[in-house]
Formats: sequence, structure tokens, C-alpha cells
Amino acid sequence: MSWTARSISDQSGRTAVVTGANSGLGYVAARELARRGARVVLACRSAERGAAALDRLLDEVPEAQAEVRLLDLADLSSVRAFADTLPCERLDLLLNNAGLMAGPYALTADGFEMQFGVNHLGHFALTGLLLERLLAAPDARVVTVTSLAHAFANIDINDLNSERRYRPMLAYAASKTANLLFVREFAHRADREGLPLIVTAAHPGYARTELQARGPRLAGRPVRERLARLSAGTLGSSADQGAAPSLYAATAPYVHGDSFFGPSILGVRGGPAPSWRASWTRNDIAAEQLWTVSEELTGVHYRGL
Repeated sequence: MSWTARSISDQSGRTAVVTGANSGLGYVAARELARRGARVVLACRSAERGAAALDRLLDEVPEAQAEVRLLDLADLSSVRAFADTLPCERLDLLLNNAGLMAGPYALTADGFEMQFGVNHLGHFALTGLLLERLLAAPDARVVTVTSLAHAFANIDINDLNSERRYRPMLAYAASKTANLLFVREFAHRADREGLPLIVTAAHPGYARTELQARGPRLAGRPVRERLARLSAGTLGSSADQGAAPSLYAATAPYVHGDSFFGPSILGVRGGPAPSWRASWTRNDIAAEQLWTVSEELTGVHYRGL
């Protein structure tokens, strides 16, 4: 495909929430949606970093309609507060972009393994709490950002919190598999109920962001942090290129439920295109099981689904 961010259609009158919008792919996505006329909510964990991102965005897109709202996906009370106070009656796009990668073992405020809690459960809860507003919009979309790293690990439905053994990269991979299973089950349920909602997924390939270096930094491993930065700087694509599949999934015509987009060249570089996915991410039994457990763990139930 020759699609780029310049191909995004007019987004005037639409409202979008982008999680993790203070930097990297999330910032680029928020900026480009705002550039095309969308009202954009930058959902950020840090007020300081969110404010800095908003200032930068307004410098680049002076006419932007954008605001920052606090959201900590590692704390379900913060997720609920965000949803309760979001000042819009309808939501046209939810871009579940925020994530953590391969950090040391830690727990969320609610006692979940951090990567599973933030990457999957936090977004599962957020989406469910915003569902009524998504359904109030014609042809709303939910896009969840995952990774080709999902190919390294399936979920273990009996050990979602990695309590038996924690290996940072495999826990990250499993959380990214959870993203794809969530998208699959959500898309199937929306289709079964005839809802005007497109649920899809995207991955950035290998992009130059802070994601790769953050895990080693949190683990106190400066050599690994430097290697991660060097690798991303040498081999990775730009954040603008990495955000293209998410923006395509969010705005392009003819996108259907449970589709998955990534870079066209070996899944690493190039414009957005349909992406390969591991066979276990198409397991409908596992997807339904994960959905049920996620409802139980978060206390969030998708009304009508």
C-alpha cells in the first residue's frame, strides 16, 4: 500500500482517545488525528509529560483541538475515574496504544503482573467503560496496538500473572497475544449483536521509541539499555512510520473487525498492510476464556455483549 498519514480523511466532528499519547507512537497518532480535524484526548499517566506533549502538539498543529487527561492503566480506580469524567457523550475512536515492555517483575495497584495488567487488563477495562459512548457514535472504531512479539508466547490461562515463573520478554509476548485474543472476541461479539463498531489491531514493526529501553532501565541494567537504544536507532523505523498501521486501522475505509495491520516489508518496515499473526491468536475458545477471566479480574462487564 502507498498509504501514509497524509491519506487520512477529514476527521472533523470526531472525538478520539489515544492512550500513551505523551510520546512515541501515541504522540504521532494523536498529532495526525488532530491535524485532520479530530478532537483528541491525550490519555497520559504523567501530568507533566502530558502537558509537555500537548504543548509540542499545539506548536506543530496550532489549530488542534486537544486536551490531556490523566490515565494510569496500572490502577483500575484511575481507569474508572478517566471514564467517569471524560467530557463527551460519544466517542468515535479509542486507540489503545499505551504499553510496557519486558520490565522487572512488578504488580499493578490491583495486584496483577504489570505487563498483563497494563497492556491487556487496563485497556480491557477502559474499553468496556467507554463502550456506551462508542456505541453512541456512528461507525466507531477500537484499535488495540499489539506486537509481532506475540509470536514468542501464548497466554497461560491458569497463570496469567506469571506467578509460577516470570521471564520479562515472554510475559510481554503473552500480553500481546492477549491483545489479539481480546480484539478477536470483541469483534465477534460486536458482529453477533450487529453493533456499528469496528474492532481491530495493529503493530508498529520495529520503531525507534522509548519502549525497548524502558525495561532495562527499570531493571537497572545500563548496558542492556544502551544496546536497546543502539539497536532501535540503527534498525528501527521512525515513530511516524511505526504509527502508520495504527492510523490506517483507525481511519482507512474497508477495515473490518478482527483485522490486523503492520508494516508491509517483513512486518518491520514499509507502509501499512495486513499482518501475519500466530495461529493461537485465532483460537476462539481461548479468546472467550480470556474475556470471561478479564471481566472477573477487572469487574468490568460489556453491557449487551
